[in-house]
Amino acid sequence: MSVRNTPEPPADPDLFTAEWEEWHRGKDARLAAEHGFLAITGLHWLTAEPQRVPDAPGLWSTGPGGVTVELEEGAELLVDGTAVRGRYDFGFVPERGGVDAVWGDVVIEVAKRGGHHVVRPRHPGHPLRAAFGGTPAYAPDPRWAVTGRYVPFAEPRPTTVGASVEGLKHVYDAPGRIDFRLDGQELSLTAFNGYTPGGFTVLFTDATSGVTTYAANRSLRIDAPGPDGTVHLDFNRASNLPCAYTDFATCPLPPAENRLPVAVEAGEKIPHERGPVNP
Repeated sequence: MSVRNTPEPPADPDLFTAEWEEWHRGKDARLAAEHGFLAITGLHWLTAEPQRVPDAPGLWSTGPGGVTVELEEGAELLVDGTAVRGRYDFGFVPERGGVDAVWGDVVIEVAKRGGHHVVRPRHPGHPLRAAFGGTPAYAPDPRWAVTGRYVPFAEPRPTTVGASVEGLKHVYDAPGRIDFRLDGQELSLTAFNGYTPGGFTVLFTDATSGVTTYAANRSLRIDAPGPDGTVHLDFNRASNLPCAYTDFATCPLPPAENRLPVAVEAGEKIPHERGPVNP
């Protein structure tokens, strides 16, 4: 593996910084949205035994047909814009999928994670959201924006990784790896399918993890490769997953091979919510 990675200075350094700042503001805005991750008040694992869920009406359970709620008289949820009362079956919820039920100004997320059904109420007034002041981050620096090469596997590899919740496992298809050079070292990251057509997501840790950046993981989105497999990795946009802010997330951990031996002093740092950040 040999990848040239001498970063070229951006044509307009001011534009480079402005675009990064816009990205960072947008990331924090989505996180702190009215019903974003900072609004979650609890993570509740459902069983066949009906249970009450704090901050939500009714009795909740799961079975072969999926999640069911039994609402008390006078209680009402809105699901896909339709009012439901009494007993309601949410039906099939795919892995990593979810359904939102609205209860007043609260959104109750019904989801499936690691093969288990969960319920997560999201309250706009949750103190974690109300107190959020933004995510600390390294100042953007073009030296952390490098060129790499995507190397597809012969077949996508099912890859099992741990989660921020002890005992939970996630399985992703890894279509290939990304080779690149950073701080004079030849490196590689296993890539998962991303959120844009042909794009990728990589989960990683590095020598800053647990020191200035969140210990468990960070994430980097990468656009689809060019015709020759060239990809662009901008570690200035290495971002925290929701588990960096709240214990009510089920975020995946990086595969073992994605533990970089270098200190990636770029991107988002440990959130204030998790304690002081070292310089």
